[in-house]
Amino acid sequence: MREWLKKHDTIYFMLTNKRFVGGMLFILSLILLSLIGPWLARIELGWYIEEAGKRALDPTANIGTPYSPPSPKNWLGTNSFGQDVFLQLVYGLRSSLLVGIIGGGLATVVGLSIGFISGYSGGMVDETLMMLTNIMLVIPTMAVLIIIAAYLPYRGVLIESLIIGLTGWPWTARAVRSETLSLKSREFVHLARISAVRPLKIVFGEIAPNMLSYVFMVFILQFGGSILAAVGLDFIGLGPTRGTSLGIMLQQAVLWNAIQLGMWWWIIPPGAIITALIAALYTVNTGLDEAFNPRLREM
Repeated sequence: MREWLKKHDTIYFMLTNKRFVGGMLFILSLILLSLIGPWLARIELGWYIEEAGKRALDPTANIGTPYSPPSPKNWLGTNSFGQDVFLQLVYGLRSSLLVGIIGGGLATVVGLSIGFISGYSGGMVDETLMMLTNIMLVIPTMAVLIIIAAYLPYRGVLIESLIIGLTGWPWTARAVRSETLSLKSREFVHLARISAVRPLKIVFGEIAPNMLSYVFMVFILQFGGSILAAVGLDFIGLGPTRGTSLGIMLQQAVLWNAIQLGMWWWIIPPGAIITALIAALYTVNTGLDEAFNPRLREM
């Protein structure tokens, strides 16, 4: 196995990079928590399930005494409404990760597609796509998100993710276009043209694989950016109209004076998870950069 990794030096340096491994382990632990969290919450709130006969737990349900600090009954205490903070945290983490995957993935796909096609095609296609990209760049993204979200009668995690994804792609498109302009003058691209390979096949079969490392890093940045954008919308009251998220938890904690009341268990956990998640994503990005760039590799 070690010999195989040494032959594939990029994977070897990636898996031996402390920043990448540490960041990925933390992100995977959060993903695992979001998946098994509801099951852990059922263990935590077994007393409530027995008393109320609840088969499914609702993170917005009033299940305990308000203002309760962490205890064996409520591992992270309750908020001003008697809602279990741990239950809200695991469901909120799931919502935030879902926004990152959908919104970040959509922004990555749109940005890569426009950047590849624009850079390879040139001419009027390039000018038209870059004009659209420049228009999107000069429009304040957060203002657009606020206006769109404010006029929607219903806002769910999926709608929020689509809004973020469809407004967060311009910088990716410009960066990918620049790389494509550089790669399309290489000999292997000229050889593909001479062989009568179709343009789309050249773009996605010849140019894109040579930018695979950049694609990974773009997705990680878009993933983190989508989560932060969602937290911003949630914090100003334009998040999902149902359910909960880490941003909604922070908004409610600030709105109902959690700091003034000394309810640290309500505001610190969601804030700490958001901070740690974004830090881990950027740590992974740094590790990938070191693994893919021979000049930055730690020997």
